[in-house]
Amino acid sequence: MKINELKDKKILILGFGEEGMDTYKFLRKLFPNKILGIADKFKIQDLKSKAKDLIKKDKNLEFYFGENYLKAIKKYDTVIKSPGIFIHLPEVEKAFNEGKITSQTEIFFENIQSKIIGITGTKGKGTTASLIYQIFKKAGIKVYLIGNIGKPVLSFLFRKRQKNEVFIYELSSHQLMTLKTGPHVAIFVNIFPDHLDYYKNFKEYFFAKANICKYQKKDGCFIYNADYLIIEKIAKKIQAKKIPFSLDFKKINQFKKFIFEKKVNIGSTIPAVIAAKLFKISDEKIIAGIKNFKNQKHRLEFIGKFKGIDFYDDSAATIPEATILAIRVLKDKLETLILGGSEKNLDFSNLAQEILKTKIKTIILFPSTGQKIYEEIKKIKNKNIQKINFLNVNNMKDAVVLAYKFTSLNKICLLSPASASFGIFKDYKDRGCLFKKFVAQG
Repeated sequence: MKINELKDKKILILGFGEEGMDTYKFLRKLFPNKILGIADKFKIQDLKSKAKDLIKKDKNLEFYFGENYLKAIKKYDTVIKSPGIFIHLPEVEKAFNEGKITSQTEIFFENIQSKIIGITGTKGKGTTASLIYQIFKKAGIKVYLIGNIGKPVLSFLFRKRQKNEVFIYELSSHQLMTLKTGPHVAIFVNIFPDHLDYYKNFKEYFFAKANICKYQKKDGCFIYNADYLIIEKIAKKIQAKKIPFSLDFKKINQFKKFIFEKKVNIGSTIPAVIAAKLFKISDEKIIAGIKNFKNQKHRLEFIGKFKGIDFYDDSAATIPEATILAIRVLKDKLETLILGGSEKNLDFSNLAQEILKTKIKTIILFPSTGQKIYEEIKKIKNKNIQKINFLNVNNMKDAVVLAYKFTSLNKICLLSPASASFGIFKDYKDRGCLFKKFVAQG
């Protein structure tokens, strides 16, 4: 939606978390005296202090807080929805079908004149986006990291455009689901079943992700992982120039000089290198950018050697495929693995197979999926099962105590849960921070 189209619309901000607050600031700067609606499932007294402080003196607001907040939708022409609001709520779905739903992402895409590199995927999109940002910054390009891991986007629409600036935009399936335009460069790093508590099925989840390339123009470019046939199939239908890549070790010779062991995984390095070359960045500057890159927190992050044991925090691994990748990176030195968390109806059979190929001796399990993972491993008739010590815990402190007890000197203990964090922990960041805290305490 173009900014000038908002002028005569009756607008509702749906969801008043971080993105909703940013949307409010954007709209109020555009329209100082316009009546705006704000709707959120939380009661106004339960909002964060900064949210309450932001709106308490604004007399041109209509509030819809609490359990009936969705009833406000029918009163408005345009609804700017926060990504976390479930699309299949009847009132939201009806508004979406009527064309009333838009988002920060859509407003940004349709109004910014600079080039955007959009990155999506089930796992690794944040690392890929951060790596591209680091390479471009090192090469002297005016670049901004935005989206889930960067700055809020709408404030950039008030700035004077700078020549040759580039926006690196990490895009979740929630942000992409309602998008009807595409970035100049779209990157699709991988796809696994995830968020099946939000989407009707994997197909719907995938097609939300696929919006990153669906609306690209002929002068755009789509960089994608061709190891996934479902992505390859979508690629055949789009207008943009297509650049496939593979993580098959037989096919990565041209990228070997850019791949540094344990620096960053190849699933993020290869698409980042391809994107950099599209912008004519030299190999020397690409290598310099990669060498200066630090992995994001809680994403296969080496947190140090304590009492002779190497500890890695991969708390952001909320699906089994992410844990499989972590196991493959750490290989033979991995001796203790901490798994399990809240249920998202995921299949752990491939993870079980991968574990039994390794030299892992101790597996520490959190509820509730810890039991499910254990049962998947026990299903497999493999003599290696007898060598694994399975331990159940209900809190991070006990998990770390057991990790110290059962991990040998110069071996690795890895937190890579293959599951969401809710239940015992607030989120994956809380889980990772507690792991670091108790590891440091020894």
